[in-house]
Amino acid sequence: MIYLPDRAVLRLSGEDARSWLANLVTCDIAGLRLGEGRWGALLTPQGKILFDFLATADTQGNIFLDTDRTRAADFAKRLNFYKLRAKVAVEDLSGSWTVHAALPPDDLSGVAGIAFIDPRHADLGGRALLPGAGIAEEAAIAAYHANRIGLGIPEGGKDFAFGDTFPHEALMDMLHGVDFKKGCYVGQEVVSRMQHRGTARTRIVPVAGTLALPAAGTEIRIGDKPAGTLGSSEGSRGLALLRLDRVEEGIGQGEALAAGEVTLTVAKPAWWNAAPAGHKASA
Repeated sequence: MIYLPDRAVLRLSGEDARSWLANLVTCDIAGLRLGEGRWGALLTPQGKILFDFLATADTQGNIFLDTDRTRAADFAKRLNFYKLRAKVAVEDLSGSWTVHAALPPDDLSGVAGIAFIDPRHADLGGRALLPGAGIAEEAAIAAYHANRIGLGIPEGGKDFAFGDTFPHEALMDMLHGVDFKKGCYVGQEVVSRMQHRGTARTRIVPVAGTLALPAAGTEIRIGDKPAGTLGSSEGSRGLALLRLDRVEEGIGQGEALAAGEVTLTVAKPAWWNAAPAGHKASA
């Protein structure tokens, strides 16, 4: 098991916890079963991602949220803001629980905590939420992120900015992070409009460099035009938030895509099913 020190755990309990959270977030919480996971987000009313999380449940019906550690306290505070008269308690377990990942072919048998398969992609493996401390092993953490990057799976705070990114841009429509059949939630009208109109021109895509990639946040250009921003990377492979229409136009004109001095190619994974800009993207 790989301890992920940049992740934290929130616990939601109480008789209204499941239905209350279902009315706030992008994913299907109402149908969440024991041992399952969901990727979801709490959005702004304007449809941008404030917090994202992996959700699961325990045998007592409590909901656990695996989320970005630096934002866990703010996430708990925002959830409490929405609580009103709902019978739900929101606890930040950052000081007493830890998040771990298991890469394939490792399984989750014998885990003495709460375990589930990562809902974003089967090849990401499993997740476990465990009481107690964890021991960070840099090589193991790097291996986890190299696998994630190779699969083309973005992570909030590394590949997209909270408060400034739509779910479609973070590929939540493709990676099971948005349930388009569920009822209303915060920001739902904007997300549904982007889905039906196919207006998501900016997307996170895997890129490969001719050399080791520069630091996250490096501007990416197509010819002399800005085209996006580099996210997380391992060696010459990385993820980038790109204006795809601008990139496609530039490549069609023979221009080079580059991050600093490193020439890039776009390497969409097989599961990446976004339609060209201006067309409806399939879910």
